[in-house]
This record gives sequence, C-alpha cells and structure tokens, in this order.
Amino acid sequence: MAELSVNHLLGIKYINKGDIDLIFETADHFKEIINRPIKKVPSLRDITIANIFFENSTRTKLSFELAQKRLSADVISFAAAQSSVKKGETLIDTVNNILAMKVDMVVMRHSSPGAAYFLSRNAKAAIVNAGDGAHEHPTQALLDSFSIREKLGEVGGKKVVIVGDILHSRVALSNIYALQMQGAEVRVCGPKTLIPRHIESLGVKVEPDLRKALEWADVANMLRVQNERLDFSYFPTTREYTQQYGVTKALLDSLDKEVVIMHPGPINRGVEITSDVADSQQSVILDQVENGVAVRMAVIYLLASKIKGFNS
Repeated sequence: MAELSVNHLLGIKYINKGDIDLIFETADHFKEIINRPIKKVPSLRDITIANIFFENSTRTKLSFELAQKRLSADVISFAAAQSSVKKGETLIDTVNNILAMKVDMVVMRHSSPGAAYFLSRNAKAAIVNAGDGAHEHPTQALLDSFSIREKLGEVGGKKVVIVGDILHSRVALSNIYALQMQGAEVRVCGPKTLIPRHIESLGVKVEPDLRKALEWADVANMLRVQNERLDFSYFPTTREYTQQYGVTKALLDSLDKEVVIMHPGPINRGVEITSDVADSQQSVILDQVENGVAVRMAVIYLLASKIKGFNS
C-alpha cells in the first residue's frame, strides 16, 4: 500500500504532490462509504485519538470527531477552557498526561503559530494540525482542493482567487501552498491593509479590484474578516468593506461565465457574501463540509497506518 511521506500533518508546506494525490484517492473511497446506509468502518478500532482544542471551533472539531468515529477510533475530546491549562500547566505537560493514557494520535488547534510543529518534536504521537494561529490549516486546504477537483475535474490549470482577510488567515496560506503544488494559479483580493507584505514572493498576484478578480477566476474562495484577530481597524466600516469586497448574486450574474464560490466558514452573511450567493448553484460550501469528513478520514487513516512503524 502507498503511504504518506510524513508521520504528521503539520502543514501543506511539509508534504508533497504525491501525498495530496494519495489523500484524495483515499478520500474518494471514504466518501463512497459515508454515503452508504452503514457509514462506519472498523479500520481504526485499535487507535485512540485525542482532540485538543485551545481555540474555539465548531465545524473543524465536529468534522474531525465524526471522521474519527466513522473509522471506529476511540476518541478523547479536550477543551482548554475546562482544563488544567487554566491553572498554568504547560502544553507539553498537558499533552504528555494525555499520551500517558496510551493515545496514538493528537489533533490540535492552538493560537500560537508553530505549536503543532513544536509538539511533534516533543511528543511520541502522530500530530495533526487543526489550525495554528494565523499560520496553517492543512486539512481545510486539502478539503478545498478536493472540492475544486470534484466540481471542475482537476485542480491543475485552474485559476483561484482568495478574497478577504488574507493577512490573518491560516486558510489562505495553506490554500496557496496546496493549490500551487497542484498546478493552479492563485491570486488574492482584499483591502491593501489585509494583504500581507511581500505575498508576491509566494508566486501570488494581488488584484485589488473584486470584479476583475472574478472575471479572471474559475473559483473564488471567500474568507471572512477575522475580527477576533484584529488589534485595530483595518478598514473604515463593515458597510464599506461589503461594498468593495462582498460578492452579490447581481455581481455574479453580470459576469460572462460561472465562477465557483467557496467559503471555509463561518459565513458572515451579508458581509463577504450574500445569502442568495451562499445558497446558489454556484456555491459548493455544503459540499466542502461533506468533503471535510472524507478528507479528514483519509488523513487520519493514512497517518494511523504508519503509527506501528512510527512508535517502534
């Protein structure tokens, strides 16, 4: 059986095109399974996985938990707000206490960039990065690419614009890495204050005009403004932001082609996209949610298949 080139999924920049292809082939298989009447398989019934979330999460946490249970893994869920972290316990001590319970894999979300990488160097378990600060969110990028592949047949050669708060978005960075690795062309669009300096060094072009960006693109991945990460105002008002960077049905209908609309969630309806766009035939937002379970099943399954050799 083919296997991943890595023992952890820490970020897209640590994997290769062959890894992505293998994850997608495996996800295809699991997507068939989760659409059957009996959705559960016994693949990981001897594996114990801990979900450790130091930041709030709804979609990602539920998606990982469902993926793990579909594979019959034993699952431990840990929320930092109700833990000894509040008493001053360190990350390593917290995780080592959990690993002492014979946990094989850790899925972690943390506010600090590099936290998953740090943990992989200090804990004897397979680590999956479920988001580290404004750094990377690899499984989101994988499910986004998987959804493009499903909708358009392939990712290579496609034009994808990422719109919104690029500066604070781990989704944007992971998507840039993943899309380019698969041969897609990427542009970003948003207020100048929310575009990272030197982003062109990643091979990404900046298009400040939303209409021009949409006229160029096959796919638009709409990001919300991450108000929880803003330390000051990056644009005058939400209304002005929406007027310049919000996608409406009228705007899409005025284009001479159909653009696929994506969103990693949560959606701020009426800000980055209107409800009629989110619920339209051009939107694959709910497909992304379904695909997220299949892709995360694939990632967990492929990493778990290496655990025996990894722990030896």
